Amino acid sequence: MNFLSAENITKSFGDRVIFQDITLGIDQGQKVAIVAKNGAGKTTLLRCLTGLETLDAGRVVFRNGINMVFMEQSEDLNPEHTILQEVFSHDLPELKAIKDYNTATLMNDDEGVQKAFEKISELNAWDVEIRVSQILSVLNLNDTSISISNLSGGQKKRVALAKVLIAEPDFLILDEPTNHLDLDMIEWLEEYLSKSKSTILMVTHDRYFLEVVCDTILELDNKTLYRYKGNFSYFLEKKAEREEQFESTVEKAKNQFRKELDWMRRQPKARGTKQKARIEAFHETKKTAHQRLDKDELDIPVKMERLGTKILEIHRLGKAFGDKQILNDFSYLFKRQERVGIVGNNGTGKSTFLNMILEKEKVDKGKIVVGETVVFGYYNQEQLVVEDDKKVIDVIRDVAEFIPLEKGRQMSAAHFLEKFLFPRDMHYNFVHKLSGGEKRRLKLMTVLMQNPNFLILDEPTNDLDIFVMSVLEDYLRSFEGCLIVVSHDRYFMDKMVDHLFVFTGNGEIKDIIGNYSEYRQQQKKNSSEERQEEKKLQIETISAEETISKEKKKLSYKEQKEYESLEGEIEQLEEKKNQLTVILSSSDSDNETIMKAGEELGLVVSELDDKTNRWLELSEFI
Repeated sequence: MNFLSAENITKSFGDRVIFQDITLGIDQGQKVAIVAKNGAGKTTLLRCLTGLETLDAGRVVFRNGINMVFMEQSEDLNPEHTILQEVFSHDLPELKAIKDYNTATLMNDDEGVQKAFEKISELNAWDVEIRVSQILSVLNLNDTSISISNLSGGQKKRVALAKVLIAEPDFLILDEPTNHLDLDMIEWLEEYLSKSKSTILMVTHDRYFLEVVCDTILELDNKTLYRYKGNFSYFLEKKAEREEQFESTVEKAKNQFRKELDWMRRQPKARGTKQKARIEAFHETKKTAHQRLDKDELDIPVKMERLGTKILEIHRLGKAFGDKQILNDFSYLFKRQERVGIVGNNGTGKSTFLNMILEKEKVDKGKIVVGETVVFGYYNQEQLVVEDDKKVIDVIRDVAEFIPLEKGRQMSAAHFLEKFLFPRDMHYNFVHKLSGGEKRRLKLMTVLMQNPNFLILDEPTNDLDIFVMSVLEDYLRSFEGCLIVVSHDRYFMDKMVDHLFVFTGNGEIKDIIGNYSEYRQQQKKNSSEERQEEKKLQIETISAEETISKEKKKLSYKEQKEYESLEGEIEQLEEKKNQLTVILSSSDSDNETIMKAGEELGLVVSELDDKTNRWLELSEFI
């Protein structure tokens, strides 16, 4: 069943064509991802499909009667709402019934509670409340009374995500759903979307996410959309085949073009049909032969200062903020070509540790010794800040007009930009017109071009597209210096680091050999073993209590009297329960009588359960 159909759609901004004459269809149950380079128009395509942007040509049709929800990169939330009000601000009847029930409960509106109760039962929506609680808990949105206006950017992103997941729509469209999520949340979201019955269309740069969740990849490249029926691994394989085939076609066209060009130069102007056809074919061959395949390569042999024997030494380092211990007696000696990943929950001290290395933060005790030959290159999460009238090439030229390479060679600022996948026609664009990912790429250039031999990268893959990340990985694999990386990108960390500094949050740093995925698997294994140990302990405790109970031979005089009186009390409570049930089921009872009887019945049933359980407990020793 087709849920979405887009036919021959085109979109441009002024002279810049974003995509042209593309067609796509998405069927029920498909999980589709759009991938493209930064600035290629992924978000624009989503906005066009959802009707938030107008098309220049073509049409988009959604299947009638389906419920579609779109989560944009920028959160569209009501600042006057609380978290709970915002996540329930859908028009779905199930959510409205749950919302009415919660509101009536808070207002002590018994009549409203009864009506909402009946509506929830009618819609069979009790599982919705369970789903809401689960999603809010996983996304760490436990205090739902907080106003949206008081939330941080990351918290707002999580509220927007909770809002669309709770709606459980037929068609879910997500733009960068993993932004501002920690690793546990990302892994939970992977599993949730994998099992979801919703049809999904999303843009994401998380490559493991693409691998696990998606069954179809759409690549937006050079204004054209290419379709790959498979996950991320399949996409990489088929994309390589497509590029290889393209290169072969261009190479054949070039050979043919050289022959035809020689013929064109030798032939006089002719009007014969054969000559005209051959001339037309020549121009088509010329067009094909002059096509280029932009390779995502970052082969930059930048000259690097050689590291000496002393690189970076950390001796018994300690740091605390008040009572909160960040580091306690940590020591480590860095060696040549060291590749360390740093992981840990927010607030455990990762950024503080980096700032102490860079002498931006004072140490409380111990010392950090930096070798004389060390040249740090530090890339952090802050946005590139330049004047509004600054052009892309000027940002590079402000650092250096030429960059020294190996063997005495040089590279111009313009050539350096091309190596970083900024084509010539972008060099004189204003920086403020770049996408977020393009700005980050430009900032990364300003760090690498200073010829560092010790790179410290804090979340380097945020907002970078999968193609630039692949290019960055190629560069870092050939980097001869030391590397420290803080990142939530599992795919990137698995490729880049040899071991991990794990910040536990109590001042301790664990040095773990292996990559990120191995660490996470071990974490899950340890967590599973801990749960099994807790369960075993609970069973042993219950068993011990039962043994002690069985060793008790007989009831005391007081317990015997209690046991005898319980029989009569239980009989009276059963009779009272039956009377109240008759009142509730009678058509002659008014609302006030029903409400009063309902409240009393609840108390009677609770007391009856307590006394029955106590009677059973005492009866074991009779």
